Amino acid sequence: MPVPEKELIAADVLSLDTDTHTGEPFHTHIGEPFHAHTGASFYAHTGGPFHAYTGQSGMSCASKGRIRCSMDAKQFLRGDRLMEKTEMNQAAEIEKSIRKKFHKELFSPFARAVRDYELIQEGDKIAVCISGGKDSMLMAKLFQELQKHRKVSFELEFLVMDPGYLAANRNMIENNAARMNLPIAVFETDIFDAVYEIEKSPCYLCARMRRGHLYHQARELGCNKIALGHHYDDVIETILMGMLYGGQIQTMMPKLHSTNFPGMELIRPMYYIREADIKRWRDYNGLKFLQCACRFTERCALTDPEGRSESKRLEIKNMIAEMKKNNPFVEGNIFKSVENVNLSTIIAYKEEGVKHHFLENYYDKPDGC
Repeated sequence: MPVPEKELIAADVLSLDTDTHTGEPFHTHIGEPFHAHTGASFYAHTGGPFHAYTGQSGMSCASKGRIRCSMDAKQFLRGDRLMEKTEMNQAAEIEKSIRKKFHKELFSPFARAVRDYELIQEGDKIAVCISGGKDSMLMAKLFQELQKHRKVSFELEFLVMDPGYLAANRNMIENNAARMNLPIAVFETDIFDAVYEIEKSPCYLCARMRRGHLYHQARELGCNKIALGHHYDDVIETILMGMLYGGQIQTMMPKLHSTNFPGMELIRPMYYIREADIKRWRDYNGLKFLQCACRFTERCALTDPEGRSESKRLEIKNMIAEMKKNNPFVEGNIFKSVENVNLSTIIAYKEEGVKHHFLENYYDKPDGC
């Protein structure tokens, strides 16, 4: 039974025109399917079907600038437009969730870190580095929101480096960016190939190379800062990892001057944001992000919703979770520990690469007991 016909204003048919010889509509790009994604193939000269899957006939020409088409054809013609509107609506809902439901958990600590650590100055051009994971994608949206309320003028570039992703992972990043209204710029490197055969510390080398490429590309775009999406949990885990596996007390700094790229800085505006709140925001919006950027584990990351893998960082994360059961303040205490360092109670410390020992000035000071 044929689908009922309904009038469709010609202005709504964006890329159709009318063949002056046959009176039939045709695609302005002659010889090309009307819609490559759906399999539609309508050619004015061949009289082929309008929609290859449904078998519905093509449009017939009507008078006074109107085109008649079946309901199926109308839905098909507006498919791209509806898809675009859907993406716009999704982006609007995601932005609304940041302003409303998750304002206290996400935007407020983001803005507070920017203020407390003086991460943004007038005239900055910041490369927001997006790996495709939940943290960096949220950071990009928070930067967009911050620009709407900015007290200083700054510019943003949303930078994605492809170090050799699987096609599925690359597609996920690009699709999420479109869904979230993030105008990303993607550049490619061969980092994964370069470190694939490295047996000793491949992760360290990969991280160093990725950082260098990001600095270089950001500078090419005229940026003076790169922003990374490390959050509060990353900070406290790094502190414990340094102590337990590195034999040193150090933290992940909220901002750093680049050693190899003079005039460039690294900033971490997610410094106060908890990972659990990021996950709640992700799940609330029904978002799925790339969980692991490494070729060695990215296949499992596509199937594991949390991207879990055996690592020292995961071990530390689990250790903190166990300690929290007995002491609910343990996370905050770890975070504050590197803000309350008393050098007079430290055996030795390094400053600008120079090691200082407590005995250097020990005999010049009076007894303290």
